[in-house]
Amino acid sequence: MNSFKQFLILSLLLLTTSKAQVDSAAYGQIEIFVIDSYITPEQPYKLVLSFFTSDSCTAKIQLSGEHEFVVSSKLNDNHKIEITLDEQLLGTPIIKYFIYAKNKEGFVSRSQLYEVEIPGIILIDKDKDLGLFQVCCFGGIIFGLPSPALVIMNGKNFLGISKEIPVFSFYSGGYNYPFGYIGAEYSYLFNSDKKNFLRIGYKQIFQIRPIEFLSLGINFFSDLKGYNGISPEFSVGLFKIQNVFTLYSRYRYNFQPNRSRTDFHEFSIGLYSNFFSINL
Repeated sequence: MNSFKQFLILSLLLLTTSKAQVDSAAYGQIEIFVIDSYITPEQPYKLVLSFFTSDSCTAKIQLSGEHEFVVSSKLNDNHKIEITLDEQLLGTPIIKYFIYAKNKEGFVSRSQLYEVEIPGIILIDKDKDLGLFQVCCFGGIIFGLPSPALVIMNGKNFLGISKEIPVFSFYSGGYNYPFGYIGAEYSYLFNSDKKNFLRIGYKQIFQIRPIEFLSLGINFFSDLKGYNGISPEFSVGLFKIQNVFTLYSRYRYNFQPNRSRTDFHEFSIGLYSNFFSINL
């Protein structure tokens, strides 16, 4: 009987110790949830970061393994900071950082390694040290290159070229790509009865990895001779070129709502950039 009592007491002690260790480990764990992380495209260039923690704590951020900034000096679970970036931090296409959180018991938790891309327009200005005139010339040459297109109309194939310019770009939380833009476009079809088309439309952008983006859009088009219609489209941003331009492929369906047998299909590739866009 005494052996049974000793066994029972020992078991209770082991369970109590184990539970205390588990509770202590769970109590010390701090989860970090990043909400926003982007770099503003206007001077002075700033890293904007906001995040939540699962416990009230102080927090700091470490950029590129050596630059530390205090985010919250008082206990809080909602944290935000804007860091003005100097020439050294803007010297690479990507800034990597850790977030450190410390609760009232002194437990410190480090986040995973996060990355934020520097907008391409900043890289041109910083890395290549181009003047305003050179930037405009470089952008003008690239934007002057038309996009090749294959058009299928009335069972016949036509080659064409087009050029789209994003006129107004709309941003919310991030600055790698806008969430949408209004674009104007001119298209020319070779050996077709209808050669010239003007379009204006809205494109919604979804950033999806491992590609750059998916885009859904709707346009109104006209040949200025009474052939007017609507053209929904679907685009895929494939990869970046020099961190400024994105090569994309696009499919577009053109039709007139009140007239049958006037629709045509269009496949094209091109370069996207908000180089000359008005950012809103």
